[in-house]
Amino acid sequence: MRVPRETSVSLSVNLGGLTMKNPVTVASGTFGAGREYSDFVSVASLGAVTTKGVSLHGWEGNASPRIAETPSGMLNSIGLQNPGVEALKAHELPWLAEQGALVIVNVSGHSFDEYVQVIEALEDAPVGAYEVNISCPNVDAGGMTMGCHRPSVETVVKRCREVTRRPLIVKLTPNVTDITEIAKAAEASGADAISLINTLLGMAIDAKRRRPLLARVVGGLSGPAVKPVALRMVWQCHQAVSIPILGMGGITNGTDAVEFMLAGATAVAVGTANFINPEASVEVIDGLIDYCEAQGVNDVNELIGALQWK
Repeated sequence: MRVPRETSVSLSVNLGGLTMKNPVTVASGTFGAGREYSDFVSVASLGAVTTKGVSLHGWEGNASPRIAETPSGMLNSIGLQNPGVEALKAHELPWLAEQGALVIVNVSGHSFDEYVQVIEALEDAPVGAYEVNISCPNVDAGGMTMGCHRPSVETVVKRCREVTRRPLIVKLTPNVTDITEIAKAAEASGADAISLINTLLGMAIDAKRRRPLLARVVGGLSGPAVKPVALRMVWQCHQAVSIPILGMGGITNGTDAVEFMLAGATAVAVGTANFINPEASVEVIDGLIDYCEAQGVNDVNELIGALQWK
């Protein structure tokens, strides 16, 4: 079981009120709740463990096939499959507490009420912060994705803010015209931090069969292919809002993490890389340490927004 190497570099960061021992967590949906990875990495050694999205009641997920490889990335159409919040509380959160892991729970819902009810159900559980996934279709608005509609963003964030004092991290969808407008709406409505990016909408086709590779035709694109887009959006949002940013999208090594922090991220999440390399999260921490030591950086916070572009 791998742990980050020892260093004199100060790695602690504050993500909207959540104190992380280092700036590396995992992207929701790529790490489960950590059990499957605990033979490879110490979940307690990560800055935080971000759980797979949880809803009020269990969701079955989408039809198969729902995974497809693409150049430098992958498409997924899992559909936020999960057993529901009570199962998370009964089985996964106690285990994570036993490991000594700091936990961010990714919260999902199909209506404003569902988001609120999930958070209310988790208020007595060992949770450090909530990551509110606003990439879900909103049944209250005819199926429109919540994160694409500023009034929906404002409503869901305000409603969640009213029922918890824990740090509220709002996860933004990149499938919008202006990401900064959504980021500003989240900040104004009470978000303590934002995380970005979620997956980009894409598709893949089997030319021989003349059929899509995914049962639902389209899915979310992740992996190194999306990194330039993710970096651009983190940088734009860093200029637009004053709350911290959790950056993600194609991070596979320490240099990638440094780039996101230079663009304005306070912390980063390792996602698709976990599927390829189960030790990826700790390798990113070690790579970040290597960079800081080589560059004479004593505190990782010195990197946040330090991009020289003017």
